[in-house]
Amino acid sequence: MSTNAAPGTGAAARPAASARREQILKEAARLFAERGFHGVGVDEIGAAVGISGPGLYRHFPGKDAMLAELLVGISGRLLAGGKRCVERTDGPADVVLDALVEGHIEFALDDRSLITLHDRELDRLRDSDRKLVRQLQRQYVELWVEVVREVYPALVESEARAAVHAVFGLLNSTPHLGRPGSLPGRDATAALLRRLARGAFAAAVPDSAGEA
Repeated sequence: MSTNAAPGTGAAARPAASARREQILKEAARLFAERGFHGVGVDEIGAAVGISGPGLYRHFPGKDAMLAELLVGISGRLLAGGKRCVERTDGPADVVLDALVEGHIEFALDDRSLITLHDRELDRLRDSDRKLVRQLQRQYVELWVEVVREVYPALVESEARAAVHAVFGLLNSTPHLGRPGSLPGRDATAALLRRLARGAFAAAVPDSAGEA
């Protein structure tokens, strides 16, 4: 009896299925951000990726599952990326902080639709998924706080945490900067966000800390 797998089955099919899922999620994120979660139907998501609406159910049980995977997924990826920055970046704490900022800027420029989704649709998640998102986000914040306090020892923990949230607010402002084609260019926008982040951290340091 032959042991060869049929075409489209087994390990060979898994990368294609994974790529299709990513394509579906990308288009779902774009459509949800543009028109709202309830303003988009399964058929429209299917049309955007070239498959029938019912065909989507081979990958996701419904729109709720797509939204959960998008929001839980990006929170997990941000945390994992932050941990990699801390573990793999050589040099003092300010170099690590710069790496964290660069990683978040990359996210803010590449995944603007997910920022919009988080702001508008987080409350639509099931309680368990919403709690998981919040848990992942808290871990991400605390990772930053630890590094910020190394760079700026004059900041107490609450001040460092407030500074981190302020910087996230600045970096996550990209959906409000205009349509991608209207921005001054990726490099210029990244440079602006970088300066704003550094300025915000420096401004958080109490005036008395810099006195001789």
